[in-house]
This record gives sequence, structure tokens and C-alpha cells, in this order.
Amino acid sequence: MSTAPFAFDLFAPGFAEDPYPDYARLRAEAPVHEHPLGFWILSRHADVAALQRSSHSVDEANLTRLPAWKSDSATLGKANRIMRGQSILDQDPPDHTRLRRLVAKAFTRRAVADRQPSIVAYVDAALERIAAAGSADIVAELAFPLPFAIISEMLGIPVVESARVRELTALMVLSLEPLADPDLQTRIRAASEELRAMIGEFVRWKRTHPGDDLLTALISAEDDGDALTEDELIAQVMLLYVAGHETTVNHLSGGLLALLNHPAQAALLRAEPALAVNAVDELLRYDSPVHLMRRITVEPLIVGDTEIPSGSWVLACIAAANRDAEFWGEDADELRINRPNAAQHGSFGAGAHHCLGAALVRLEGSTAFAAFVRRFPRAVAEEVRWNGRINVRGPAQLIVTV
Repeated sequence: MSTAPFAFDLFAPGFAEDPYPDYARLRAEAPVHEHPLGFWILSRHADVAALQRSSHSVDEANLTRLPAWKSDSATLGKANRIMRGQSILDQDPPDHTRLRRLVAKAFTRRAVADRQPSIVAYVDAALERIAAAGSADIVAELAFPLPFAIISEMLGIPVVESARVRELTALMVLSLEPLADPDLQTRIRAASEELRAMIGEFVRWKRTHPGDDLLTALISAEDDGDALTEDELIAQVMLLYVAGHETTVNHLSGGLLALLNHPAQAALLRAEPALAVNAVDELLRYDSPVHLMRRITVEPLIVGDTEIPSGSWVLACIAAANRDAEFWGEDADELRINRPNAAQHGSFGAGAHHCLGAALVRLEGSTAFAAFVRRFPRAVAEEVRWNGRINVRGPAQLIVTV
């Protein structure tokens, strides 16, 4: 049992706007914390990194100690979960190994590198619009349109119904939030099924209109006679759509906000654009677009002198680990884009579940951040409104005057 003198409160007033003081207290007082609501949370860098690389499960079917806040999807079975539980995000080996190998055949570094001209063009066009307006919402003008357009282009899917797709994916990511009520869970599953139907139509269209794109490659991906089933294919494309822009929106908007709030770091990036890729990693460390990662223990997990029972829901607090002074040093709470070990953040995950899109995030982020600080050396953040999420957290609106 944890000896913590407090119950870590994810819902305290102001937490969603700035959780980092609470994370610091969690690391100091309860680094292995058993929450009264029935889940465990780890917050030190070493413990989070170890869990990310472990063989513990992501499949809710392995839960024997159901958290009080957990959604009913754990008891309804895979068919009732988002993406019907068939994305690589919800699979353990050997299914995860098989699916990831097939998806990786299409999601190559070359496929990502080929997007560079499009990314530059999208960023330049967005910056032109922002410059002409003089003041703009960075989320609406850049942070959302860029990754959405790029993942659509990569997949070879026309950018249609973008507003509705964004509504659906925004609902779906709420499944990653704690304490979602049953009515909301019903809406989340409905959104998942609607997006699934839309993606299914795209897949059927692409089978008769193949091209030099990711979706065509996924359709034809094969490994020793093995290929994705129709349901598996649709689930992976859904995941790429959700992960391909929802988390990147947070990274781009949150990263630009951090640079605007640290003008010396923005000036350093402007003077040394070669730091752009390292700046992406440091910004991912400083304010992770995903704060929590789940694992379900398949055997007792020993962390320090604490034993977490098998079948438990464990949250690795990536955002807390990313500012652990025991690992990062006394300046862990500071933004430093030339930090030598910035790439050791946990925001991309690790081990079997390391983010397939890491190269794309780095390319989009490095292009956007470097171009923005170069074009707008006197930009000022006027207003920020956070999306209110605990896990997939970022600005919902960021008004900037340039």
C-alpha cells in the first residue's frame, strides 16, 4: 500500500490548466501511488520508462481489479470498444507484433520524408494567413490544419468532412480520460462507429482507386502470406487519423505557447535553426501532448518496496516523469531547447508500443517551430484556453498577435 498522505486529485480546480505542481508533489510524496479510486500511478522517470518497456498488457480483458472510474468498455468486450479494440494501441503480442509489422511496412521513413515539401507548403501558407490577419488562433490556423492535412495526404484520402472528423476524433480521445460517465461512453462508442463507417467507405474506394499512398500500401501489405483483415485495416487507419492529428495538435499549439512564453529560447531557435529537431524533443518533454499511459499488470509488479497486484490498472504519468529532477537535473522545470538528452522523454512511449509516427511528429514540429519564430520574432501570446482534458491535454485556443 502507498504511504501517501494525500489522494492525488486529477480533478482539483486548476489542475487541467497547470498540473505540474501536483505532479511534483506526487513524485515527492507518492511516487508509487495507489489511488482510492482503484488504480495505481507511477511518476518517476525510471519507473515510467521501465513500465513502458515492460511486457505488461494493454488489453482491458486482463483487468481483475476494475478501477471505480473505469469505463464500461472493460466489461462489454472488444466489439464495444473504440476501434472495436483492434488497433495496435489495444493489442498485446503476438497480435500486436503481427499488426505493427504490417503497418510499419507502409509507414516508412521514406513515406514520412516524402511529405516534407507538403509540410513546408502548408506551414508557409498558414503563416501567410496569420501575417495578413495580424492576430489569429494558432490552433485553428496551424496546429489543427497541418497534421490533419498531412495525415490525409499520406493516407491518400481526400480532405473531406474535416469538421465532422475532428468532432468524432475529439470525442474518441475522451475514452483516454479518467472518470468518463456512462452516457459519454455511449457517445464515444457511437463516434467510433461513425468514423469506422467513414473510413470503411474510404477503404472500399481506395481498393478500386489505388495510388502511391499509405492506405494503398496498407491494403497490399503482406508478410509471409499474412495481411490485414478488413476490420484490422479499418482500425489501423482510424488510429492513424486519431493519433496522426489529435496529439500533434496539442504538441504544435503547446510547443508554440512554450516558445512564446520563453522568448530567449525562441531567439535561440531563430539564431540556430539546426536545433529545431532537438527543440521538438525538448518541447515534448516540457509539456507532453499525452500525460498518462496505461498498462494492466499480468503479474505482480514490484516498484521499489511496493508490490502492485496482477490484474491492476497502472497509469504511467509521462508528464510527471518528463520533469523528474532526479533524471533531468535541477532545471527539469525549465525549457532548454539545446538540452543534450531531450530525446529521452517518454512522450513517444518505448518498447513495443513506441510511437510509429515519431518521425512525422519531429518533421512537422521542427518545420513549424523554426518557421514561426523566424517569421514572427515579436509574436505575443494574448490568450490561451485549455481543452480541459487531463490526459490528451493542450490548448483549445491560442490567440497570438504577430
